[in-house]
Amino acid sequence: MRITLLFILIFTIIASPASPQDRITGRNFATRSEVIARNGMAATSHPLATQAAIYILRNGGSAADAAIAANAVLGVVEPTGCGIGGDLFAIIWDSESRQLRGLNASGRSPMSLTSEYFRENNYRRIPSYGPLPVTVPGAVDGWFEIHNKFGILPFDQILAPAIHYAREGHPVHELIAYYLDRSSFLERYPNFAETFMPEGRMPVKGEIFRNPDLAATYEKIATGGRDLFYRGEIAHTIAGYIREQGGFLSYGDMAAHRSEWVEPVSVNYRGYDVWQLPPNGQGLAVLQILNIMEGFDVRRMGFGSSEYMHHFIEAKKLAFEDRARYYADTDFSDVPVEWLISREYAAERRKLIDPGRASRQYSPGIPEEQGTIYLTVADGKGNMVSLIQSNYRGMGSGMTPWGLGFVLQDRGESFNLEPGYPNSYEPGKRPFHTIIPGFITKEGEPYVSFGVMGGGFQPQGHAQIVINLIDFGMNLQEAGDAPRMQHSGSSEPTGEIMTDGGTVNIESGFEWETVRELVRMGHRIQWNVGGFGGYQAIRYDPVNKVFYGASESRKDGHAAGW
Repeated sequence: MRITLLFILIFTIIASPASPQDRITGRNFATRSEVIARNGMAATSHPLATQAAIYILRNGGSAADAAIAANAVLGVVEPTGCGIGGDLFAIIWDSESRQLRGLNASGRSPMSLTSEYFRENNYRRIPSYGPLPVTVPGAVDGWFEIHNKFGILPFDQILAPAIHYAREGHPVHELIAYYLDRSSFLERYPNFAETFMPEGRMPVKGEIFRNPDLAATYEKIATGGRDLFYRGEIAHTIAGYIREQGGFLSYGDMAAHRSEWVEPVSVNYRGYDVWQLPPNGQGLAVLQILNIMEGFDVRRMGFGSSEYMHHFIEAKKLAFEDRARYYADTDFSDVPVEWLISREYAAERRKLIDPGRASRQYSPGIPEEQGTIYLTVADGKGNMVSLIQSNYRGMGSGMTPWGLGFVLQDRGESFNLEPGYPNSYEPGKRPFHTIIPGFITKEGEPYVSFGVMGGGFQPQGHAQIVINLIDFGMNLQEAGDAPRMQHSGSSEPTGEIMTDGGTVNIESGFEWETVRELVRMGHRIQWNVGGFGGYQAIRYDPVNKVFYGASESRKDGHAAGW
């Protein structure tokens, strides 16, 4: 195995010569240039979604309007990552009030589904697919909450690009075709194949794909509003379909749904305020990692050094043990947010890191008192939206209600079926969530709106972006193009416990000597297996009054401005 790993490493290094840009920056990786514009900027994971956002901005729409338009288009062209059967979270910079606003638009578990059902039917975990993991889809309500506060244009104009692509069709991108093919096993669920496999197979690269049912659904939402989705025809269709499949999500669950405006939380990292949303998401893990890392001289360690990578991996392990133990719906649990992100607690946890040896297992901290698509848009007025939205597990549960054109999410899988934990299953409860939007301010002014997709990788991705920008002085695009590391195998909110130290997955671009040193320290290394997320970002330059945009080079990401 070591001989094979050595061969792969040597081949990767030889096959990846430094570009002129690498030599200029001194980075050992290729990178693109940032996009710069004055009147507005959009960065999404698909060019058609970015174009839709720019179209809305150019026609007088706000950043909020453009973000909704882009999200709707992504639901058409990238159903492998998002859709209105899923949830949504957002952090919004309001240029008028000079404040950040946070929105938690995640749905709750069915009121009629109890933990006794799982025990009586011998479930040790909630299934990943089918009707049981389905929770209320919160995205549409999130759209209307955002629009009510920050929107300008009417919904029929905002959804027009998405309706066009759904009805007239769009060419499938290569990466989307790959993920569609990986989701073809969901054809066993009623109406999935009829919606996404009209030729008896998943569409392939370059093929025109149409979703007329989704076009009709978008049109109904544009004219009938959010109540049509949660209290009208669409709610009845969803509830009836789930009932036919033996599930529990009901019309009453849909009708009772509400999003929640929340106060973002932050830590100051070397003069920059890094913002996340409080649980039921995992954003606190970003802040905990950064708090721990601030106690080390990261700049001196250097990007890609074994010293930096080792300390980052250990900080991640520490944060994720707390993530597994404490992060949950705050309506049901008293999550000790202030304690978890305090400098004093970070100092205690930092002492647990052995600078020369990887840990096999950490325990969560004990409080003294108990008591992932991403897009970002900015408009000419300085408003900025950091928005993330997801089905979970790619195309969600596989549950595809008749005639609606989208799948329902399977976020309920993230509950812990063991009683007594903050994230233990209860009716009407929001499950632990992986999708997190990010934002950075400096001295009370907007600096960067950003996000990194990718399930449990997201806190690691967020923290690496912040460190790349602040400690290593990378520009917005470099920060995303830099090779990434991902540690997996930590304890999970669903109940799994880390006992063997987990595995570190790394991208090409790290030196062989670094990898060898990490192995010597006791880290288990895998090479470039995947799962490194998808990054989008916008930075505001208050001096020149322009926006910088950056987009993910690992996906079909596209940043554009005007």
